[in-house]
Amino acid sequence: MTTNPQPSLPIDTSKAHPARVYDWLLGGKGNYPVDEAVGEKLPPEARDAARQNRQFMHRAAAWLAIQGIDQFLDIGTGIPTEPNLHQIVQNVVPSAKIVYTDNDPIVLRHAEALLISSPSGATDYIQADVRDPEAIVQQARRRLEFDRPIALSLIALIHFITDEQDAHGLVRTLVDTLPSGSYLILSHAASDLFPELAELVVAEYAKGGIQLAFRKRAEVERFFDGLDLVPPGLVTATDWFASNRAPEPEDSGIYAGVARVR
Repeated sequence: MTTNPQPSLPIDTSKAHPARVYDWLLGGKGNYPVDEAVGEKLPPEARDAARQNRQFMHRAAAWLAIQGIDQFLDIGTGIPTEPNLHQIVQNVVPSAKIVYTDNDPIVLRHAEALLISSPSGATDYIQADVRDPEAIVQQARRRLEFDRPIALSLIALIHFITDEQDAHGLVRTLVDTLPSGSYLILSHAASDLFPELAELVVAEYAKGGIQLAFRKRAEVERFFDGLDLVPPGLVTATDWFASNRAPEPEDSGIYAGVARVR
């Protein structure tokens, strides 16, 4: 793996961070007591949602690799949990290039040790925030070719961006940099599938200093405006499968979709 030069930022262990809470929900070790404190107060369905997100990412990334997509920009990477996106993709296309992005310094430390590319491919890591999409794209251009299709992965990320922070505008800015034939992979927590549960999760995250912006289906669908949704369209994470096989039926409070850039 290679990494772009990154500033040496301290890890703030006094405040919970979404990437580390997510790591705790997945049973990882890259979190701190402050993150665990948030995770422990969440309902058990939160762990299910984290697992469902990962499984959706695995299926979507593998399907795109089978379609021949060999460049991926994964924003909101989180602490590495095997199999990571590059392992899924490079198992199909060994020469694939993957650029990971996150804003938590601990993710960089784990990335340097764990995100090891196949010999013929490449991985890279950018320390950046999705709220600065231009900076992400500028750095990603050092590794990815923006004149060829790229898969943009936004897994369980955008529900941490409020409407006041222009969540839809940020996604549109990123998508607009992608050439025709690229894809958007996105999963997003729903406010309308299990409303009471969603309110509980939002409240517990808020107590830990983390603001959430769960959205209704129509609001999530807007992230795909102007794109061609791949069948089965915008569905729950456990209902998304682009092959003849389907996962076991399971309730999910997560919307998920994959769409092609025209």
